[in-house]
Amino acid sequence: MSDGNEAIILDALDKFLTTEVDPFVHDLEARDEYPHEIVEKMKEMGLFGCIIAEEYGGLGLSTGTYAKIVARITRSWMSLSGIINSHLIMASAVQRHGTDAQKERFLPRFATGELRGGVGLTEPDCGTDLQAIRTTARREGDDYVVNGTKTWITNSKYGNVLALLVKTDPKTTPAHKGMSLFIAEKHEGFIVSRKLEKLGYRGIDTCELLFENYHVHTDCLIGGVEGRGLQQILSGLELGRINVAARGVGVARAALDLAVAYSQQRKTFGKPICDHQAIQLKLGEMATRAEAGRLLVEAAAAAYDRGERCDMEAGMAKYAATEAAMENAAECMRIHGAYGYSKEYDVERLYRDAPLLIIGEGTNELQRIIIAKQLVERNPA
Repeated sequence: MSDGNEAIILDALDKFLTTEVDPFVHDLEARDEYPHEIVEKMKEMGLFGCIIAEEYGGLGLSTGTYAKIVARITRSWMSLSGIINSHLIMASAVQRHGTDAQKERFLPRFATGELRGGVGLTEPDCGTDLQAIRTTARREGDDYVVNGTKTWITNSKYGNVLALLVKTDPKTTPAHKGMSLFIAEKHEGFIVSRKLEKLGYRGIDTCELLFENYHVHTDCLIGGVEGRGLQQILSGLELGRINVAARGVGVARAALDLAVAYSQQRKTFGKPICDHQAIQLKLGEMATRAEAGRLLVEAAAAAYDRGERCDMEAGMAKYAATEAAMENAAECMRIHGAYGYSKEYDVERLYRDAPLLIIGEGTNELQRIIIAKQLVERNPA
C-alpha cells in the first residue's frame, strides 16, 4: 500500500481506535494487562509492517505517514505505539543492513507479526553509553554463544525475537569496532527473568533478560560481518527518536483535547472556565506546543525519508515534542483540578506516560547536546 492511500489508512486507523481500543484502554492500563486481542487486530491491519517494503509483504509507508500513525495511536493509548515501534526499529536494522538472505527470511515474518519483537540494547549499567555494554558473543563453530544481561527491553515477554547488540570482540578499541548486531529468536538460554513495574506506559511488556550460553547461528549476524553493530542500530534509533517524538505529539494533543473539552463543560463564577483569561493562556500555549512538535516531527521524518543524516532534526523533534507532552499533561491536570488527579479520568494516565518520553530513545539532555554539536558542525566559522 502506497502513501497515496494515506488518508484511507488514517481513516481506517481512526475507526479501529474508536471501536477496538478506546473503550478498553482505561481498564487494561489500570490492570497493567497486555492487550493480546488488540495486538492480533493490529497484525491483521498490517501495522507491524508499516515501513517494511512491499516486496517483503509490508505496507511500504514513508516515515512521515508512519509518524502520523504513531501520533494517532498515542492519542488513544501510548503503550500500543511502543508495541510497533520497537518491532520496527528491529525490522529497519534488517531492512537497511541485512543480507539478501536475511531480508527474505525475516522481513515477511516481521511484516505479518508472526515474528514480533524489539531491540536488546540497554543493560543494568549502560543506557545512553551503548559502547559500555558487557553482553558478549563468542564464536564457536557455526554458532555464537551469548552471555549477559539486558534490561528495559520492550516486547521481550510476549515477543519472540530481538535485534540483540553484543560485543564479539570485547578488547577492541574503540569499543564500537568490536560490537555486532544479531537477529536473536527465543529458545534455550534466552531467559525473561522479570517484568519491570513502571509508573506509566503500562500494559506493554518491559522486561529484564538473561542470556546464559544462548546460541545464535552465524547466519543471524546482521550484514554477515562483525564489528558493525553499533552503526547498524544507531540508524534505527533515528527512526526511534522520530517515533518517540510522534508519541510526544500524540500525548500533547490528547492532553489539549481533554483540556479544551473540559474547559467548556466546567463552570465557575457563572461561566465556562474557557472564558477565563487564565485558562485561555494555558490553552493557547498548549496548542502552540503541540503544533510546533508536530511540524518538527514532519520535518525530521521527511529528512529521514530522503536518506539524509537527520540526528539533529530527529533530536529537535524528540526534544520539543516530548517536552510539549510533559508540559501539556501537567497543564491539562491543572485545568481539570481535582478531577485531573482522579484515576477515573484519563488525565492522570497522560501525566504518568509523558515522563518516559523525555528519557527513552536518548534523554532530552543528550538531544540538546546532539543538536548543538550538529549545529556547529554544519555551520563552521
